Amino acid sequence: MTLPPLDAHAEHLLRELAPQVLGTVVRRYRDFAASEDAVQEALVAASRQWPRDGVPDNPRGWLIRVASRSMTDHVRSETARRRRETAVALDTDLQVAPELGAEADQDDTLLLLFMCCHPALTPSSAIALTLRAVGGLTTAEIAKAFLVPEATMAQRISRAKQSIKSSGVPLQIPSDQERAERLCAVLHVLYLIFSEGYTSSAGPDLQRTDLSNEAIRLTRAVHHLLPDDGEVAGLLALMLLTDARRPARTGENGELIPLDEQDRSLWDQAAIAEGIALVTEALSKRSIGEYQLQAAISAVHDEAPRAEDTDWPQILALYGLLMRMSDNPMVTLNHAIATAIVKGPVAGLELLKALDADERLAGHHRLDAVRAHLLELAGDPQAAIVHYRTAAGRTTSVPERNYLMTQAARLSEGSEPP
Repeated sequence: MTLPPLDAHAEHLLRELAPQVLGTVVRRYRDFAASEDAVQEALVAASRQWPRDGVPDNPRGWLIRVASRSMTDHVRSETARRRRETAVALDTDLQVAPELGAEADQDDTLLLLFMCCHPALTPSSAIALTLRAVGGLTTAEIAKAFLVPEATMAQRISRAKQSIKSSGVPLQIPSDQERAERLCAVLHVLYLIFSEGYTSSAGPDLQRTDLSNEAIRLTRAVHHLLPDDGEVAGLLALMLLTDARRPARTGENGELIPLDEQDRSLWDQAAIAEGIALVTEALSKRSIGEYQLQAAISAVHDEAPRAEDTDWPQILALYGLLMRMSDNPMVTLNHAIATAIVKGPVAGLELLKALDADERLAGHHRLDAVRAHLLELAGDPQAAIVHYRTAAGRTTSVPERNYLMTQAARLSEGSEPP
């Protein structure tokens, strides 16, 4: 959902409230596409009125009220156009927007998360739609996360909305069985929202803390709902252990600082302790999943007081287990990095060859960035420069591009004759 231009405070408030309001409107009217349009209209109205009149005492209630009025108008219009008995009956119920009461204070974001993972949708479509509705990501950002062209993602989101509308299956609070069936997609959505917030795929800032914080908040809510689920706990642990490094990831000017160069005294020790406790308990249970293994890898990093103290053989072993569960090319890429550190850069470079034919990574900057780093470790600075520059040209993140160009420039200076 794209927000109108606002000052920083109002934009943050509207971005935080948008999925909560959408959840309430969708639950009430059960028409996702129309509800999304109505909420967008409410956001636009807020962008015009709030700077002039001030932010209302109950901003969520204000947005719900405006969106509900828009939905009532939509229903009336549909009734007049179609003249169907069902629409007339619905119109009778909605002639006046219902009073908000305590509903305005109810956060329906988690409900919206499960509702978006609708049975009429494929898993990929459900994830894309939820990233748009709950995460507030643009179509371009979602396409980047899925490693597909933006036009493809736009069509996927449009088809998802149409599939829900034509399925005849209402948007409603899922039962316990439906919740269990949708949990995998929900966790993947939260993972992608966090990832986009932790390392923004585009723009001038490396991080979007509004997205990563919202992902952590929602994952806590799911964990509260399902405290005995190991993968839910594993995902929350992964987020906490990763986000704990956020204060040390950028310099004074927002420049990227890689993991091995970070000031670890800046890491959030409380988040690390909570994450380690969560993943330790989750791994003690019978079933082990991908998020638990990723959290375990993050824990190994976070427990090392210095970069050189990192237990890379253990990380390599954990990535080996993770590769048996997942065909994600990013897992293979990270496995190659761990292999290079444990067994040497040539071994890591050899593993990268299998990814060259993977269409999901075709043109992705991270493959070139990793290859450049391993080529540098292997003593081939000229080839490393080429791949650093190629990676810089492919990323749409300004801090990542600047970092990659800096690495290329550093090697270029070092290779020049005296």
